[in-house]
Amino acid sequence: MARLFLVRHAKPAATWGEAVDPGLDELGREQAEHTAHSLRDTLPPMAIYSSPLRRCVETSAPLVQSWARDAVPLPAVAEVPSPPLGVAERAQWLAAGMQGTWAQLQAGSPLGSPDYGEWRKKLLEALQALPADSVIYSHYIAINVVIGAALNNERVINFRPGHASITEIDVRNGRFKIRQLGKEADGGVLLGR
Repeated sequence: MARLFLVRHAKPAATWGEAVDPGLDELGREQAEHTAHSLRDTLPPMAIYSSPLRRCVETSAPLVQSWARDAVPLPAVAEVPSPPLGVAERAQWLAAGMQGTWAQLQAGSPLGSPDYGEWRKKLLEALQALPADSVIYSHYIAINVVIGAALNNERVINFRPGHASITEIDVRNGRFKIRQLGKEADGGVLLGR
């Protein structure tokens, strides 16, 4: 069994509908420090993995420094891949898609969009393959993929993880079990960054 500590990235300097790969703003850097202290004070050093996107890499930096180990890039836990839309249009697409199921999101995506079922499968397989307890820095929708798998629920959104929140999941025999959900966000993922 592996215990996974899924950390949503801290507050970015821009929303998903404003920039492709923003870093953290000042509040986000403070949130990243706070989360690193919480993890350091409650866990022994363990493997650290991160989405390759800047907001996750920057959120992981304080724990990386504290535990004196690198964060291994884990592309499978990156943000949900965007359909072939401009930055502003993709925010509207995601806001609409978050209201329903994965099948509805796929059906409402423009021609040339990724296969979201395949993306979810690869994300879950990557986490199932982790050999030991790990901290994983990821994203709102990616964390929801794991929660949906644990609940056997096809809704895109089952939980609203707040910035720099920590969600604990056990993986045993390929199955996900929720140990503790992280602190929930006050607003939507696209609102207020």
